[in-house]
Amino acid sequence: MSSGPEVRTHADEPHRTGLAQRLNWLRAGVLGANDGIVSVAAVVVGVAAATSEQAALLTAGLAALVGGAISMALGEYVSVSSQSDTEKALIAKEKHELATMPEAELEELAGIYRDRGLSEETARQVAVELTEHDALRAHLTVELHIDADDVVSPWHAAFASFVAFAIGGLLPFATVLLVPEPAKVAATFVAVLVALALTGGVGAWIGGARIGRAVLRVVVGGALALGATFAVGSLLGSAGVV
Repeated sequence: MSSGPEVRTHADEPHRTGLAQRLNWLRAGVLGANDGIVSVAAVVVGVAAATSEQAALLTAGLAALVGGAISMALGEYVSVSSQSDTEKALIAKEKHELATMPEAELEELAGIYRDRGLSEETARQVAVELTEHDALRAHLTVELHIDADDVVSPWHAAFASFVAFAIGGLLPFATVLLVPEPAKVAATFVAVLVALALTGGVGAWIGGARIGRAVLRVVVGGALALGATFAVGSLLGSAGVV
């Protein structure tokens, strides 16, 4: 006996649960990797332009890598915590309203469907059936666009940012330490710009944006950052400050 028509979804449509969590991880990861690449590279290139001492490069690079990863994680945790707290407060408020004024909430839900073009009778029938099935989920989804089972996690975002920053920062850090003079700075420039092109392309692909424009944006920005810190380091080195 048939249980009803089979529901088919497109392979490229995000119908699975946990979408907010996965996108949160990806977003934090891409941003963290970009920050790690640019921040650490800017520091080590600036120091390398001022001095060729490995001890100075090691100290500056390690400080930038550890401090930047922790800072990135803390910033992401605070940001996502605010979003998570807001979503939880809205869920609690909706639960209270459903418990204390169910008729008003039912009328509100029906009104939303009327505003979307359904007739009075159909809108109310839809509201009644959804309320009987899961009143809280119906209101959160239609009224607030929230999934109670998919509230973003600040810990996940913080961890993803920390790891991504550290991985991204390791590339320029290792390059500037391992490549011998006089190719040290040039090799770091090349490695960083290639890495930025890759992360920019991945970030655009995740968001469905134009890859070429995203890659150009991050590569130009990274080149400007490296150029500026290299100039500062060269000036300080030639002036005998370092």
